[in-house]
Amino acid sequence: MDLSNENVIHVKKNGIEYLQFRRLLEYKDKIKHAYTLGINNDFRTLTPDKKELPKERYEKNINTYKKFFEGINDDYTKIIKPAQDHTDEIKVVKNKRYNDGPEFETSDYSKTDGLITNKKDIILETTNADCILLLFYDPVKELIANTHSGWKGTIQRISVKTVEKMKNEFGCNPEDIICCICPSIRKCHFEVDRDVKEMFENEYKDLKNDQLCDIIQEKIPNEKWNIDTVLINKIILQKAGLKEENIVDSGICSVCHSDLIHSFRVEKQGYGLCAAFIEKI
Repeated sequence: MDLSNENVIHVKKNGIEYLQFRRLLEYKDKIKHAYTLGINNDFRTLTPDKKELPKERYEKNINTYKKFFEGINDDYTKIIKPAQDHTDEIKVVKNKRYNDGPEFETSDYSKTDGLITNKKDIILETTNADCILLLFYDPVKELIANTHSGWKGTIQRISVKTVEKMKNEFGCNPEDIICCICPSIRKCHFEVDRDVKEMFENEYKDLKNDQLCDIIQEKIPNEKWNIDTVLINKIILQKAGLKEENIVDSGICSVCHSDLIHSFRVEKQGYGLCAAFIEKI
């Protein structure tokens, strides 16, 4: 299957598969980026001493990293990744790491779900299995960011807080910022109970009634609702100053395409992870 569409290209080469955003490829002399595909590839990165991931699986996953980065002619040891604890915390990466492996979920980036840097040769990584991953690039300030926004992060408006940090700490003009939305669970499959539905309603009272109707759709009367977290992020990013044409959506549902994209809702226990990477070069 080819997932290419008007916004993304499905690349198949050197034994690996990944997506790239056509818009970010306009700056391929400035940045590298990719969103990994392949249900046999797991980009989970917990260290082997953690019970959640046996040593054998950790080593297999590290080999996945090595194979992928060899395929795109890059060095996986430049990776820095936040712990992704469904927070609204975004941190600035100021220094390169010089070691034998990537900086996976270190204490520096615990309780963190977004990273920003203006440094070259640092690969910012986030991972998902249904959650939204957002790749940001400001071509004027030459600044990149990579943010994980699950439904809890979306309620906390972490996408907007990423833009605010880019603006406040680096002087970015939101109108210059490009935001690319990676594959994630979409409204067609993001079904929630009343408690979660009410959390979204309470947080997004500032939105227009017609917008809320588009975002929250009753599926089973008084029992289940489908929520469009991608649309929410598009709306609040525009309210934060991003131009509509600079918010680029892959338009791909992780559940609908679970043959190529990891999905927690499909795989359940033992689920794998896809990864989004962005780097200044």
